[in-house]
Amino acid sequence: MYLKMEDLKKYEMLNLVIQKKIKGYEAAQMLGYTQVHISRLKKKVEDKGLAAFIRNNKEPFNKMPEQKKNAIVSFYKDTYWDFNIMHFRDKLIEEHKINYSYETIRKVLIEQGIHKPKKKKKVYRRRRRMPYAGMLIQMDSSQHNWIPEIPEKWWLTADIDDATNEVPFARFYPSDGVFNNMEAIRKTVEKKGVFACLYVDKASQFNTTRHGGIHVNISDEQKDTQIERALQELGINLILANSCQAKGRIERLFRTFQDRLIKELRLRGIKDYRLANKFLEEEFLPYYNKRFAHIEGVESLYKELPKGLNLDTIFCKKYPRQVNPDNTIKFEGEIIQIPPSKYRISFAKCSVDVCLLENGKIYILYQNQTIHTFQLSKSNNCAIIEKEMEEFLNKREYANLTF
Repeated sequence: MYLKMEDLKKYEMLNLVIQKKIKGYEAAQMLGYTQVHISRLKKKVEDKGLAAFIRNNKEPFNKMPEQKKNAIVSFYKDTYWDFNIMHFRDKLIEEHKINYSYETIRKVLIEQGIHKPKKKKKVYRRRRRMPYAGMLIQMDSSQHNWIPEIPEKWWLTADIDDATNEVPFARFYPSDGVFNNMEAIRKTVEKKGVFACLYVDKASQFNTTRHGGIHVNISDEQKDTQIERALQELGINLILANSCQAKGRIERLFRTFQDRLIKELRLRGIKDYRLANKFLEEEFLPYYNKRFAHIEGVESLYKELPKGLNLDTIFCKKYPRQVNPDNTIKFEGEIIQIPPSKYRISFAKCSVDVCLLENGKIYILYQNQTIHTFQLSKSNNCAIIEKEMEEFLNKREYANLTF
């Protein structure tokens, strides 16, 4: 039991009020209290005297037991040494049924000399979220050493809904090519529906960096990129960001993934990207969306895909060709014979579109209708050279960037 100097000051001031030497409002002004609180304290002093201010040495009812404190420190040192405090707190709740606030756990780690507080960074005003889900999807790829045991850096391609923070798709790839980005868009469309706008950077797979001029001859095929063409066919507007900061949501997502995802992979002993993709799809993304997405109460503008629409003929590399008089076309060094169909017996001199998929499958379209399918041979030299060239250009484009 003890008294503080400020308690003695209150007692003396309230005695003056009781003796009617000063008014209650004057005491309130000098002590910084309201007149109502002065009235309460006055009654206590009249009933108990100085004992009204005596404090007990009882421990706080919510004080953390030493056993729990030691357990938290032990878990952090033995298993979660590289986790941030929020991620560590989530693990304590989910795996060990220890539920304390972020600040309580932070103070325990600081007391033990495990965590050293950092200076607060300058906080910039963020752009407001879109009001409806499906209005804006941000997409990007991050090259990183996601699995420390594998020296090569892989790409994580992901997208995020600007309104809800939901991540419909994320996957590891060895490169950042056209088909990989197309798969990310396609999987999102298949899962959620057609969205309004896609927000990306100015990488060459989204926006052509080659322009015509005196010394450059650009064919019509190069006016739009394959992804631009696919988005136009679905009615999705492409928005190009001028800086990394403009894509704040997806950039922060990658920071979270580079922190949490890498450590979750370590905890499960995952050391190859096949298992990493399986874990990412089946466990981590559902966990992330449950933990960080804000879906409830947000109206959706996603539209259902039209029935009968074949996405293979949209998310592909599409090239125009004119059919030869003998009803054939030449593509990737191979002669493809077009058979008669219900649309025409002969397609000689007709304009058709050749749709090339990543696996070498080809759809030939006439007026947006499939008239023939074909499979390129695995040993097709043109396809192999094109793939190698794309990988080389991709490495060159990102060689000097840091992520």
